[in-house]
Amino acid sequence: MDVRTFWLAGRAATGETELTVTNPHDGREVGRHSVPTDAQVEEAVAAAHAVAKEAAALPVHVRAEALAHVSRRIAERADEIAHLITAENGKPIMWARGEVSRAIATFRFAAEETRRWSGGVQRLDTEPAANGRLAYVTRVPKGPVLAITPFNFPLNLVAHKVAPSIAVGAPVVVKPAPATPLSSLLLGEILAETDLPAGMFSVLPIENARASALVTDPRLPVVSFTGSAPVGYAIADQVPRKHVTLELGGNAAAVVLADADLDWAAQRIALYSNYQAGQSCIAVQRVIVEEPVYDAFVERLLPAVNSLVTGDPADEKTQVGPLVSEAAAERVEQWVREALDAGATLLAGGGRDRATIEPTVLADVPREAKVACEEVFGPVMILQRAASIDEAYAMVNDSKYGLQAGVFTRSLDAAFRANRELEVGGVIIGDVPSYRADQMPYGGVKDSGVGREGLHSAMEDLTYEKVMVLTGLTL
Repeated sequence: MDVRTFWLAGRAATGETELTVTNPHDGREVGRHSVPTDAQVEEAVAAAHAVAKEAAALPVHVRAEALAHVSRRIAERADEIAHLITAENGKPIMWARGEVSRAIATFRFAAEETRRWSGGVQRLDTEPAANGRLAYVTRVPKGPVLAITPFNFPLNLVAHKVAPSIAVGAPVVVKPAPATPLSSLLLGEILAETDLPAGMFSVLPIENARASALVTDPRLPVVSFTGSAPVGYAIADQVPRKHVTLELGGNAAAVVLADADLDWAAQRIALYSNYQAGQSCIAVQRVIVEEPVYDAFVERLLPAVNSLVTGDPADEKTQVGPLVSEAAAERVEQWVREALDAGATLLAGGGRDRATIEPTVLADVPREAKVACEEVFGPVMILQRAASIDEAYAMVNDSKYGLQAGVFTRSLDAAFRANRELEVGGVIIGDVPSYRADQMPYGGVKDSGVGREGLHSAMEDLTYEKVMVLTGLTL
């Protein structure tokens, strides 16, 4: 099997060692990649630092066309990339195709935002002392970006860091997840086809233990991290003077109010508690149902869950595949067992076959059980009764996380109340919390992180405002 190169300052490179990537479903070897040496990592960082001024000064059309090229090439290679994601991640091919489509859109949105990205002017002669003065306001990159990306969306969550960096003219060094580096390396191959200057991007598939040196390197003043809260906050504590964006975890709640369309809610919640095998920060984990419709909702939910197709992720019919590793599945299985031992009731699933967990539904779960208060990151949901809308919204907020929430209701008042009261970064009305449009602001509060992704929002996050005041003008 060929050994994939990594990308060092825009060019293919090889190190002295190799690592093997395996398929979570059956353990077969998917690919091998070369691992950068310490000297090569240093070269990548030095190149990003050296090109920073040139990158910031790149004409808009150069940045925009590079991003548009990446979007087109991902579209041309969509089937190949989707199968690669499925092979290294274990994500069912139906979801992998969706991820590729989103990455195409993410780079396209970035190209469009780049062409709209421009300075503004502000008249200052609102007071007599400022006669003849005009402010020209622009946004300037904060500097090269270290992008630390997770395994669960090995293409599109990389795109959400790479695309806005290029859009604003900031070099980016990508440290992909060790379990799923191949999609990032393929993206590097496509980026290398563009006219971006050397040093504008590197993709360094190194072990997690080596990432600390990159985090603390002063030549990478921006750290954009997606992953778990403990690791994210450890990074922020390590570099308090850097600009750090954290996209962390969640235990997303879906609220089903008494006026909801129960059939629609049941179908959507069943699917999106288990999509990506639950390995999404906004997968449905907590289902909070108003008491008058609780039994009727459960009658619809359980058949929907039990009808999901679990199996080989390469099969076009599979909806629920394996977790990223057998160890991850064993952890989820243990959390379910702990909840049952504490008095929870198993309504569906609960079984494990190697890295695959059956779609699982629990009721009567104690508040302190891990499946209730932590992020499961597996195909497990818990059902909770709420006596009223007041109690339902309070239960959503009874969490250390606050990424997104979904509210199934036909009431405009209930919708706007949710927007006012729920302590989350996004409220999805009439659907699951798992909905994300790649151009919208996306991020959380509390232990779900700080900062926002979504192209325009991320571009603002990676830059600072700079004001030039012109004097002596006739306005």
